[in-house]
Amino acid sequence: MEFKHYSVLRDETIENLNIRPDGIYVDGTLGGAGHSYEIAKRLSDKGRLIGIDQDADAIKAAGERLAEFGDRVTIVRSNYSDMKNVLHSLGIEKVDGIMLDLGVSSFQLDTPKRGFTYRSEDAPLDMRMDDRNVLTARDIVNTYSENDLYRIIRDYGEDKFAKNIAKHIAAARQKQEITTTGELNEIIKAAIPKKVRATGGHPSKRTYQAIRIELNHELDVLRDNLDDMIDLLNPGGRICIITFHSLEDRIVKSNFKKNENPCTCPPSFPVCVCGNKSKGTVITRKPILPSEKELEENSRSKSAKLRVFERNEL
Repeated sequence: MEFKHYSVLRDETIENLNIRPDGIYVDGTLGGAGHSYEIAKRLSDKGRLIGIDQDADAIKAAGERLAEFGDRVTIVRSNYSDMKNVLHSLGIEKVDGIMLDLGVSSFQLDTPKRGFTYRSEDAPLDMRMDDRNVLTARDIVNTYSENDLYRIIRDYGEDKFAKNIAKHIAAARQKQEITTTGELNEIIKAAIPKKVRATGGHPSKRTYQAIRIELNHELDVLRDNLDDMIDLLNPGGRICIITFHSLEDRIVKSNFKKNENPCTCPPSFPVCVCGNKSKGTVITRKPILPSEKELEENSRSKSAKLRVFERNEL
């Protein structure tokens, strides 16, 4: 199957990266290289693009798509959490722009054997973004305590029926191991009132999101590495991040705000004495959203938000 991924907010991201032809740019979530192709196209022979992804299918597809740019592009299989080490191994200390597209790719969603989608009935419960990891969604569903399942579905899925869903999963696995998306779908469906199911979208959507986030440590990786990525930027360099749900967006918004104004002094202090210096400016006071045209062409872009931060001139 061809690796497909509709590049959400592509033009808006490229515009906000302020690409310089001889600059160095990093795509930390390379995917099908939709954004990266547009970046590479704008680079001269002196420019450089580093593409990072943990998904083997993405690496293969991106390699083919970006082959025409030759040495201008370097592709590394890794998680963007290791961006600093990846760059240092390539002899790069600072870059002029970083982008992250935190969405699950269309390929991952549309390939049933990857187990990301609740729309397939007989797919294995996998959901790994990196198949080198041992733990799968099946392990979480069958081995996490009922209380831990409740916690992740509540916190990461923001599902008001989290307690009941966790209870139903725990009861069902007592009879037999839950191994497919179809089995999990039926259990979740039974835990949600019929009246709600009629109007609230697919009943499994939030639980699948929660399990995927837990399995791939998505929020931890984002939260723990934003400061380092901002530190990697040259003066005037920008970081552009596309999020797809409120949990991610909240982390990005809060981090950008903190890096713009890190002062911890009480408001009553006439001057700052804490010594924390601003690292830059939040370019997007409100997130950039997909256009009407994009929403018509790709319904999956509906929840996308782009936020941008620019590094100070030091």
